[in-house]
Amino acid sequence: MRVATGTPTVRAPVRGGATLGRVTDPSTAARPVTLGGSGPPETVLAPENPLSDEALAEALSQPAGDGRRDAVAVVMADWPRHLEGWARLGDLGRDPMESYAAYRVGYHRGLDRLRQNGWRGSGYVRWQHPTNRGFLRALAGLARVAARIGEQDEAERCELFLLQLDPVWSSTLLEEST
Repeated sequence: MRVATGTPTVRAPVRGGATLGRVTDPSTAARPVTLGGSGPPETVLAPENPLSDEALAEALSQPAGDGRRDAVAVVMADWPRHLEGWARLGDLGRDPMESYAAYRVGYHRGLDRLRQNGWRGSGYVRWQHPTNRGFLRALAGLARVAARIGEQDEAERCELFLLQLDPVWSSTLLEEST
């Protein structure tokens, strides 16, 4: 499992289940990659800044409606890298296009964070890790709203990507966590 603190570690499948040990990934100028027999690499994003989490929790505690949406928008202006915040702003969008835009920002910011932490475009980013949920929630929202506005090919790509990132993915995970 790769944890987004310090130097990222990548675990990849190895033929015969042997452990190859630690090697250097030449594409990252000395970032270590640990190879083992545990399956595809897994990335766990680092926690958000606790102050941003507190600000988002406070904004989400506002009465439902535009007041809550506006409070979350203020948090995002102060903490634009907060992935859960973008997903929640998408949930609170005043129309499908506003939701689509917020989810898309959260998705792309999430991809940036994953890449900064050694993710190479494949491997697991599982819901079971709370710090991954903002990215996955934004991607799921993007899939849902893309279908709603007629972007069926994008919706299908997002749904497939969710299953590649977490094979046990289900939209009921979102419902259970809200």
